[in-house]
Amino acid sequence: MSLFSKQVDQRIAAYQRELMETHYAEVENMYRQMRLWRHDFRNHIQAMKAYAAAGDLSSIRRYLDALDTDLATVDTVIKTGNPMTDAILNSKISLAKSKGIQVIADAHIPVKLRLSEMDLCCILGNLFDNAIEASLKLPEPERRIRVYMDMKGTQLYISFTNFTAGKKLSKMAGRFSSTKKEQGHGLGLVRIDTIVERLEGYLSRNSEDGAFTTEILLSQE
Repeated sequence: MSLFSKQVDQRIAAYQRELMETHYAEVENMYRQMRLWRHDFRNHIQAMKAYAAAGDLSSIRRYLDALDTDLATVDTVIKTGNPMTDAILNSKISLAKSKGIQVIADAHIPVKLRLSEMDLCCILGNLFDNAIEASLKLPEPERRIRVYMDMKGTQLYISFTNFTAGKKLSKMAGRFSSTKKEQGHGLGLVRIDTIVERLEGYLSRNSEDGAFTTEILLSQE
């Protein structure tokens, strides 16, 4: 292996470690919010009991409305059936929403996958990060990401679509170029390609006016 290839491998490995650390930090933050809400649950009950004892129904209604809004911020929005997929998707959806990006997600997959958690995390995390980055270039009302995951026979199908500024992306050496300027330039795309190739899967990227879509098929036999 050449020195250049070793340097590229080292950069990819470092990028992958950083990516995993970021994903787990996002997941931990989401579950920390849920634990805090549960911790406060008894206090909420005591407060509503006090209002009930005083016959103050209007205050109970206001309190319940406030709790309903608070719960919506910590409730998981995706339940695929696979715990790791739920954790990754929900953390990224929460991140996207914090940046004013609408996420339309529909995901249904088995509890057990042949795909390792490491590979799954890298694929979904990179796809989401790229879609979020591209969406931020649009005015907030136009920011949308569509995610679809399902089993097609014995194959796991993953589709990510993010809406763009109305022009096709250009290719360099057969690849759509990344717009990232930091040290991890393009490594996310390379990492996805490497995993799909190793697993003998199928990958397609398509840039049409107004949208960029990545589709992946991975056998689970």
